[in-house]
Order: sequence, then C-alpha cells, then structure tokens
Amino acid sequence: MSRLVVVSNRLPLGDNPSGGLVVALQDALRQSGGLWIGFSGEHEGMTSTQLVFHEGAAFQRAAFDLSPEDYDSYYLGFSNSVLWPALHGRTDLMRIVPEYLEGYRRVNAHIADLMIPHLREDDRIWVQDYQLFPLASELRKRSVTCRIGFFLHIPFPGPAECAALPNPTELLDWVSEYDLVGFQAERDRLNFMESARQLGDIEQVEGDVIRLSGRTLQARVFPIGIDTASFMTEARNAREEDRMRSLTGAQMMIGVDRLDYSKGIPQRFRAFQLLLENNPDLLEKVAFLQIAPPTRKAVSAYRDIREETEHLAGRINGEFATVNWTPIRYIHRPIPRHELAGLYRQARIGLVTPLADGMNLVAKEYVAAQDVSDPGVLILSRFAGAAETMQEALIINPHDPWELAEAMAQAIQMSANERRRRHSALLRDVVEHDVNWWSSEYLAALG
Repeated sequence: MSRLVVVSNRLPLGDNPSGGLVVALQDALRQSGGLWIGFSGEHEGMTSTQLVFHEGAAFQRAAFDLSPEDYDSYYLGFSNSVLWPALHGRTDLMRIVPEYLEGYRRVNAHIADLMIPHLREDDRIWVQDYQLFPLASELRKRSVTCRIGFFLHIPFPGPAECAALPNPTELLDWVSEYDLVGFQAERDRLNFMESARQLGDIEQVEGDVIRLSGRTLQARVFPIGIDTASFMTEARNAREEDRMRSLTGAQMMIGVDRLDYSKGIPQRFRAFQLLLENNPDLLEKVAFLQIAPPTRKAVSAYRDIREETEHLAGRINGEFATVNWTPIRYIHRPIPRHELAGLYRQARIGLVTPLADGMNLVAKEYVAAQDVSDPGVLILSRFAGAAETMQEALIINPHDPWELAEAMAQAIQMSANERRRRHSALLRDVVEHDVNWWSSEYLAALG
C-alpha cells in the first residue's frame, strides 16, 4: 500500500488528537505508515526551516511555525480576507492587498520545500482546503510526480465571484495541477466548471474527467459526513446537568456556528423576532440557544458581525423577556462536544441557516443526536451543501425572515408522526454517508 500524506492548514496536535478529519483519516494513515503535515499554530517567532515531528498519535505528524509576517499575509490576509469572502459570495468584504497574495504564494512554496525531504516516489498526497490551493503546483515545480488530490471544504465561487479575485486565472492553473479535486456539493462542482469555462481553458473529456490549462484531472463531489455512531452514543449518554433549564417549560431551538458572517446568525435573530411579534402565544413557550464561538478576531469583518449579533440579541431580549424567560441565550465561547450532543438532543428545533456553506456538519450532528422516538425538526438553509442530500429537513431561504419565521412556527407545531418520518429519512443518510465513507470514497478515487 502506498503511503498517505495529508497536508492541512492546521496540524492536529496533543496526545490522542481528535476531530472529524482525524477520525476520517487515522485508519488510512496508520495502515500506510502515513504522515500528516500542517501549521503548528505558532506565529510569534520565525517561519520554520524544517518540519518538527510530534509523537503521541497513531501516525506521523510534522509541524511548521510561521513568522508574524507570513501568518498575517498568508492566513489572515489572502486566505481569510480575500479567498474566504470571495468563496462565500461576499466579494464586498474582500481586502485585496498585493502583499497578501505574495505571502500566500511564498508560504505555499515554503511548505513544498519543507515537504520535499520527507516524500517518497509512490506517496499519495491529499491536500485539504483553500489555504493550500497552490501546493500541488509548487510540488510539481520540484519534480514531484506522485498522485496529489485536493479537497475543498468550503464553497467554490461562481464566475462573477471568481473574477473578482486578483488572480482568477492563476487560481485555475493551481487547481489544474491536482489529479483529483473534490467538492462538497454538486453546486460547487458546477460553479468550478462554469468559472473555468468563462475565465480559463477547460475541456470536458469524459464523465468527471476534464482537461484544465492543458492538464487532465478528475473533478468530483464527495459530501463529507460525521462520525455518526460516536456522536449518537455521546448524545444518548449526555449528562442531565448539562441540559438547558427553563422556568416556563419552553421548547428549545438551537444554533451552533462559529461567529462568521457566512452563517446567517443576525438573519436568524431577526426571524425569531418576527416569530415572537406575530405569535404572542409563543412568549415563554420557545427559547433560542445560540452558541457562537469566536473566530479570526483580528479580521475587521468579524468584529463587525460580533457587534451586530450582540446588539440584536440584547434588543430582542429587552423587548420580549419576562422575569422567568429570556428569549435568546447567546454564548460567545466554545462548548465541549459531549455537552453539545446533549443540547442537540434536547432541542425541538435545530437551526442551520447559513448564507453560504460548504457542507455544514451541524445539520448532520443535530440529526444524529435526536431521540428517534421523539425527534426534533431540522430547519436547513438551501445554501448549505447539506441541503442537496437532506431534503426531508424544512428547507428555507435564510435571506427571507418571514419564510424562516414561518418554518420555526411549523416546526413547533409539527406532529410527532411527521417529525419521526422526516427524521428517519435524514438519519438513514447520515448513518450511511458518515466520515469514514467520505474518506474511503475519496481515497479510492485518488487511487
């Protein structure tokens, strides 16, 4: 078996590393004597001149540090102030600075340099996500000929958003150097094909095989899943003391998202306000728990979304709260996974309403956590990749607060039989297409 080499922006560190990607890849890494390479998270000193290996996992792990300058230009700059907004349809939030693109190219080239001494001729390399688009191109320049795959965990932009980038043709050239490019949803593959048709040089060969910038590759959809069995067990075994308590017996709605402008949290709050304004009988009968851990606090757009979200929560609570009931409980910090599992199970409604998202695994976690005899209802944005396969959810347009408020009311009133019917179909898909299915399908295609 050829060795699997995984490259990601962040390396899972610590003893017994955890997380969805670790679950998905650890068996393939362990069986092949594999290697995982990634950023250590350290960005206060110098950029590493060699990889540093870490013990404590069932596979090899090698990390690199970044200097403050490289971190600012490669990660905060081009990755998250240019690529992230463009790929999520928010070109108005892009901050294009020449130094950002220079730093992005420089760091990817440096990662390739760090990898070269540790690669073997028959390795399979699997590159993860938008921070590393140029990596295959840099490895090819260094005469690496083994198969290299790429998986994009976030949406791929349509032609208009792609054209707004400072280097759309170069981006397509970077992608062309991979042997297999994986997307979360058919929507993303089609956006990629149309962007390449309008902005690049693409030719359909056969099936999923295309010729892009003169090079042949596969472009396929691999919807990522969760560690379903493990999450179901955690939800069943969740401690009672970790549940949300209510003095009025209110049914709970839950949203769990990083505090990001792509997640649609302010739109969600405004819809909840409409629900309460138009259904006074629901006062004290429904409570909304929003968990929104911070992310990328150094980027100005994230400071803006925090201010807007906190202002809305305060305004709605000020208008509707009673002595015994607070409409919105807003938590701006991470909650441990085992507590989240129990909160999902308790919630009558799961709100997954992003404005743009690659997949959104919260939708799948919510479904997996439910009590099959008395399940809750998933309200899902049509702009989440998950909506392509989770059609039994209540599919909504998150930009329409009236439609979202109506879906909330429908979910609250839905009969037990209807809830069970919808949940059964959703759970079947979440079980069959878990994270291990995703990784095995991709690696089989990579060859």
